[in-house]
Amino acid sequence: MINNYLTTQTVSKKSMPILLVVIGLLLNWLTVFSPLLTAAPSKLNPPKGILAMPGKTAPTFTLKDMEGKSFDSNSLKGHWSFIHFWASWCGPCRKELPAIEKLITTFKKSKLKIVLINTAETEDTVFNFFGKLGVDIDTLLDTDGKVTEQWKPRGLPTTVLVDPQGKIRYLVIGGRPWDKAVYQNFLRALLKVK
Repeated sequence: MINNYLTTQTVSKKSMPILLVVIGLLLNWLTVFSPLLTAAPSKLNPPKGILAMPGKTAPTFTLKDMEGKSFDSNSLKGHWSFIHFWASWCGPCRKELPAIEKLITTFKKSKLKIVLINTAETEDTVFNFFGKLGVDIDTLLDTDGKVTEQWKPRGLPTTVLVDPQGKIRYLVIGGRPWDKAVYQNFLRALLKVK
């Protein structure tokens, strides 16, 4: 384009340096500021164990919570979502749930939606487990395991971070200390990404 302009237009010797300066400033501006304007989640530096994903559309689902209320995942659109798959028989899940309880408290008034999904266990099993563990949190019940099959976690626990457009952006396999500053600061940074 510039070569075309230069060959078809007469550029005076006086205007050539100005043109080059303008082009240089434009390229510099694009190099410095375009990453900030797009702020893609993959540009963030996630803590250990959080893998950036290409942005496949997250499966939708409807499940009941522990009180029998229906939850539709379409209600998460427009928000960053923390979707966490777990089971009571899973040792790392048991260790991680108290940290997630603290995470829920910390992010209660934020735009982050935290959704726990128990995988293929009965309501009684979950109630008894929470009582023994001493956590006061709610979970969705995937009693037949069909939602878990849709999402295909590679193990338990698995956490999936979904962007406001419903795209899977990060995957976390295994337990993490979600109550630690490095993980919470990463989640806060995500909330700034549109």
